[in-house]
Amino acid sequence: MPELGESVHEGTVSRWLKKEGDPVKEDEPVVEIMTDKVNTELQAPASGVLLKILVPEGENVEVFKPLGYIGQEGEVLDEGGSPAPKPSEPSQAEAPAQAAAQVEPAPAPAAEHQERKWFSPVVRAMMKEHGLTEEEVSRIPGSGEGGRVTKADLEAYLASKGVAPKPAAPAEQPAEAPKAEPTPQVVVSESRPASQAPPETPREQPKPEAVPAGDTETIRLTGLRRAIAEAMNRANSIPSVTTVTEVNVSRLVEFRTANKESFQEMYGVRLTYTPFFIKAATEALLKYPMLNSAFHEDYSITVNRKVNMGVAVALGDGSEGLVVPVIRDCQDKTLVEIAKDLETIASKARSGSLEISDMQGATFSLTNPGSYGALFGTPMIPPGQAGILGTYAIKQTPVAENGMIAVRPIMYLVLSYDHRLVDGALAGMFLKDVRERLERFDFFR
Repeated sequence: MPELGESVHEGTVSRWLKKEGDPVKEDEPVVEIMTDKVNTELQAPASGVLLKILVPEGENVEVFKPLGYIGQEGEVLDEGGSPAPKPSEPSQAEAPAQAAAQVEPAPAPAAEHQERKWFSPVVRAMMKEHGLTEEEVSRIPGSGEGGRVTKADLEAYLASKGVAPKPAAPAEQPAEAPKAEPTPQVVVSESRPASQAPPETPREQPKPEAVPAGDTETIRLTGLRRAIAEAMNRANSIPSVTTVTEVNVSRLVEFRTANKESFQEMYGVRLTYTPFFIKAATEALLKYPMLNSAFHEDYSITVNRKVNMGVAVALGDGSEGLVVPVIRDCQDKTLVEIAKDLETIASKARSGSLEISDMQGATFSLTNPGSYGALFGTPMIPPGQAGILGTYAIKQTPVAENGMIAVRPIMYLVLSYDHRLVDGALAGMFLKDVRERLERFDFFR
């Protein structure tokens, strides 16, 4: 299991694309891994046969742990699933005598070339960008698990050189050594998002394993549904409180009704209500940064000076799950730029082309169940954040104005917040600020 991102420590096997005994080619997709609600295909590190699957579909696997073995047809694995010892290998007692009898020791470089070195996808991308060879990078002292070279190690190395090296010419192939019996290789591979895989015949999505039991059945959660369940378990550990306010969005509704067609013609993006909610929340977060913070179990907090807004996106008709991609640096963007970014991430989410980086780094989140008519709810706080704002359906509602009854477009704003960081008074002031910004509607001034 490769390191798919600096904060990714494990993943879930969502689907094996090959069965035990199937032939595989080097760099051919072998297995799909679900991390942070994003499916990533892992490629085979070598050609051969998939001898053994160690982690079945639906199970979690930690970074750097083996997923399976690839070897040559006819190779034997022991009862534990590991490669069986080769009969030709000398025993420990024989080894010293044989070593002494050798006239010349085997050259070290030949042994080095028998095994490919592995780096995380982030490190490999930097190697390609700066023209670094595996041999050069492998000499960098690594601070990662097992001495692996991390992104930070490589950045420090490049900084010490002052200038990025020119791309190196391909190394000459060493003289071919006598072929020894091949050893099964652990499936540890570079990754690429499933959407970027080479075109291939569409595969039918496997159905979850179901076990009938009379009039009921037990279904094992896998893939996206399991990732959501695990995230909700973590979210449930946050001591949260919910505060609600009403907003009169007459000016917002009037503006959108009058300008949605011309807005799309001018800016090339649909005009929805969500960009206005994101913009108002961003400005309020800059005023009340504790809601843009994160609590740590050692009782320290991280206060974020930038606003990276996670936006909940329902997939399909809503029954296919939910993902929360991120719009970064909202504090520096205009409403039009936010609208364009929102359309981009929503499109990527629904087409299944999100990358892991699209899903990481949110400092606050917004969910808009009002887009499908929900009037009210209590959203759950994503782990690592201090709050989430829910925006609900806009309804024509009778209200009292100056002693008279008027009908106005009214909606609820619902804020769920981490009570370890935020108290009710601060939550109320934040909601009041968002409400006033939406009611004043001065986004274009």
